Amino acid sequence: MVQRLEYQELTNRLQHTPAVVLVGSRQVGKTTLARSVDVGKPIVYIGLERPSDVAKLSDPELYLSSLGGQLVILDEIQRMPELFPQTIRVQSLREFITSLALHRKR
Repeated sequence: MVQRLEYQELTNRLQHTPAVVLVGSRQVGKTTLARSVDVGKPIVYIGLERPSDVAKLSDPELYLSSLGGQLVILDEIQRMPELFPQTIRVQSLREFITSLALHRKR
C-alpha cells in the first residue's frame, strides 16, 4: 500500500514539476521506485557509482542538455554534489524542484 502511494505521488509530481528529488535512508527503495516510474517518455538512468556513468558527466551541461524530452534519473547524486547547480541551470527549475521523502517500511 505504501509503495503504491509513493509511486502515485512520484508520477503526480513528475507530471507537474520538471524535477523530483527522492530522499530517504539507505535501502528503502529510492532507486527501485525511480526506475519503475512510467511517465510516458524514455528513461535515462545514470548511476554515479559506475565510472562509465561518471565519465558521461565530464561536461554535465552538454550531456544533460542532450537528453531533452527524457526522464533522467541521477542515482547517488550525492557522490557528485557539483552536479546540483548544473542540473538546476540546465532545467532552469530552481523554483520547481520538489522532494519526496521515503521511509523504511516497518
